[in-house]
Amino acid sequence: MILIADVHGASGHLRRLVESLDQPLLVLGDLINFTDYRTYEGILADLLGIEFVQRLVELRMAGRSDEARALWRTINEGNEEQLRVRHVELVDEAYRDIGAALEGAGAYVTYGNVDRVEVLLEHLPAGNRFVDHERLEIEGWVVGIMGGGITSGLNVPGELSEDEMAERLAALGPVDMLLTHVAPAVAPLQKDVVGGMSKGSRAVLDYLERHQPRYHYFGDVHQPQASRWWVGETLCRNVGYFRATGQGVHHPAA
Repeated sequence: MILIADVHGASGHLRRLVESLDQPLLVLGDLINFTDYRTYEGILADLLGIEFVQRLVELRMAGRSDEARALWRTINEGNEEQLRVRHVELVDEAYRDIGAALEGAGAYVTYGNVDRVEVLLEHLPAGNRFVDHERLEIEGWVVGIMGGGITSGLNVPGELSEDEMAERLAALGPVDMLLTHVAPAVAPLQKDVVGGMSKGSRAVLDYLERHQPRYHYFGDVHQPQASRWWVGETLCRNVGYFRATGQGVHHPAA
């Protein structure tokens, strides 16, 4: 199987990968590009401009969340409905583009923190399977898949509380491979050296410590301090920032 995460609008990369597929594809969330912290490109820049996004990112990276929220309120004031309508249009266009790239992939697709599940489902082509939290058998492996990111206080659509994650993980039970969008709460895995944020889940780490699956694959952290780490007997691996690399991780059949 091939695992990717954080497509973030890279439909060209995705289309080329799909055209060469000869094994199952698993997509671990964040299909559209709200903001690229390296370049400031994305839906937010299309909506409000690169300079605004750069300032917002600087505030978030500095941990000045109150100022970031105040900046957001200021630029939205008086334009709420116009911006809302255009935002809906941009999101729909982004998922339509990604959906076209997934034609014929037969992929398993879960969601990340930036994803709007209802729009993703609308544009996911037939033959691809959306997975919220589910236990499956793929190529001889028992695989548990859970989407969603951790809460940030920014009202991002695909976020879950730690309690919600813990409940969904408990429903999976023991598996050979755990696949999530979010990283476990292990410092070198959860820290983004470019974005400056730490975004690991304690619920995921608790699951790994309790059940010890052989592998844990995840995304979300685009430029981590470490891409691999052992938690007991579990090898944890960040599958990489697909928007930047166009590459997936190959996992052999059992």
